Amino acid sequence: MNTRAPRSLLLVVLPFLILPSFSRAADSRSGAEEARTARYFESIRDNPNLLLAFLSEMPKGGDLHIHLSGEVYAESLIRWAAEAQDCVDPKTTTLTAGPCTPPRRPAGEALADPALYNQMIDAFSMRNWKYSGQSGHDHFFDTFGKFSQATQDTTDKMLAEAASRAASQHEIYQELMVTLEGQQVDALAGSQGWDPEFGSLQQKLIDRGLPQLLKAASQQLRADEDARDKILHCGLRDADAGCQVEQRFLYQVARGKPKEMVFAEILAGFLMAGADPSMVPPDPHVIGFNLVMPEDWYVPMKDFSLQMQMIDFLHQRYPKVHATLHAGELWQGLVPPEGLRFHIRDAVETGHAERIGHGVDVMYERDPMQLLHEMADRNVMVEICLTSNAVILGVSGKKHPLSEYIRAGVPVALATDDEGVARSDMTQEYLRAAEDQKLDYLQLKKMARTSLEHAFIPGASLWRDGKNFVLAKECAADVPGTKPASSVCQARLDTSDKARLQWKLEMQFREFESRSWTAAGKNSLPARE
Repeated sequence: MNTRAPRSLLLVVLPFLILPSFSRAADSRSGAEEARTARYFESIRDNPNLLLAFLSEMPKGGDLHIHLSGEVYAESLIRWAAEAQDCVDPKTTTLTAGPCTPPRRPAGEALADPALYNQMIDAFSMRNWKYSGQSGHDHFFDTFGKFSQATQDTTDKMLAEAASRAASQHEIYQELMVTLEGQQVDALAGSQGWDPEFGSLQQKLIDRGLPQLLKAASQQLRADEDARDKILHCGLRDADAGCQVEQRFLYQVARGKPKEMVFAEILAGFLMAGADPSMVPPDPHVIGFNLVMPEDWYVPMKDFSLQMQMIDFLHQRYPKVHATLHAGELWQGLVPPEGLRFHIRDAVETGHAERIGHGVDVMYERDPMQLLHEMADRNVMVEICLTSNAVILGVSGKKHPLSEYIRAGVPVALATDDEGVARSDMTQEYLRAAEDQKLDYLQLKKMARTSLEHAFIPGASLWRDGKNFVLAKECAADVPGTKPASSVCQARLDTSDKARLQWKLEMQFREFESRSWTAAGKNSLPARE
């Protein structure tokens, strides 16, 4: 009896016999390279120079907590102010529009006056803030009023700088908080006045022209993105690496304003993010909203619960709109004790926050351990801004609650917050996480993956399990970076912006970990290829 299978049958069966074997071998090799990279990381943990070089090259995924104007370095702001013929008051170091009359000086004079130039950099950033006579908190928030004139009509330049720097830090995605038609929305709300009945107030704002304002905002944002691409030479041979960074936007609501304006801006954020396509065509690049301005100021403290109720009201009507909320950017002594007890909880339970920005005072909240477990159960991610928390709140090291979030299983990812003002970048955030928070390589890698898993960019995830990072069934037999995706996996990538970015990050990790990271001896440099 002939027991040999026909050749045609073998041709059909053979790929299915080989591919799983290949995947297991590739996956095993990938695991070994990850372990070797982790060992190298531990061998250089106490060497800040080698650690910096390693983390500079490490893939970092996305940055989900960025204020666009705070992203820009002071040197750029001074240059743009000079080009716009703005003025600077040498006593207050505040920029204003020209023409310049004494004592105001043309901002361009700073380019030839080192003393004025350095004074402006220190005033527009946290450089040398300890010599300013102010607290870190006050100096930080004062910078925005000083340089805001330079951010007028420069959104395209700010976007280009943010994208280019992100690419240099091996990031592939950014969510940027931006103000869109803010003055017009506020003027509309101010003319309307306050109405404690949210539904009535919503309808009045709509009837009086809010949708038309937001359509204009969307058009302006598209124009700014097109101008950004021209600045970066996207599509040309000399294109900047920033062209490869995906940028999306969060409508930022200024929560320190009168309550009618805050409601109008929250409503604008919902509508811009696609709450009602029949009213405002959804802008695919505006993917959610956030509340900004210092949390400890009078109005944000007094109206915090009311603002969460506003969000809850609109969430009931438009449940698909994404929200990430600043909450818990507070610390003992900054506000009375009772002000530390409820912001994060209210943001999660009433404000429907999918992510929390900062969350520093979580251990001062009512029943903090229960809240941590609730956040883990709800899969609410925390945007960790270590440099910002250190310079504004003075919170670092063991005082920072990052370890408690990790211990409770709450998803966390690193973010820059305002890297231009803070004079930092994403590599410095990873360095702080390694040195100040004692995180290891696998924890940092998980945070990079978590950033994309919790990004608001649309589409199904690459991961079936977004906490332990188990690939979705369509891609379960694939190992990113070893060969092109299988047809079924590629179909998932083609229909999901999120999965496509996550696949790109995995390919970057595969390349990064395949380098010859060899543990450094006491008297030798590490070897790498």
